[in-house]
Amino acid sequence: MSKFVVRILYYAILKEKRGLSEESINTQAVTALDLYQELKDRHSFDLSSKSLKVAINDEFTSWDTRLQAEDTVIFIPPVAGG
Repeated sequence: MSKFVVRILYYAILKEKRGLSEESINTQAVTALDLYQELKDRHSFDLSSKSLKVAINDEFTSWDTRLQAEDTVIFIPPVAGG
């Protein structure tokens, strides 16, 4: 498998945990779920993918969506309002 670059946007608790609002990384992840697992391992994220929504290129999508070079991926955690 070859590596390619994707852009990741972080919000809420993931932004706090990562300490960044966005980054671009080289990955071999095939799907959005693969990418989240890679990031979870790399940055010690403790949220399960089941508690997140995922969007690729500004559209909500399923976790098994295949990634392509230059995609922008957003993992959206649950947010509390008040």
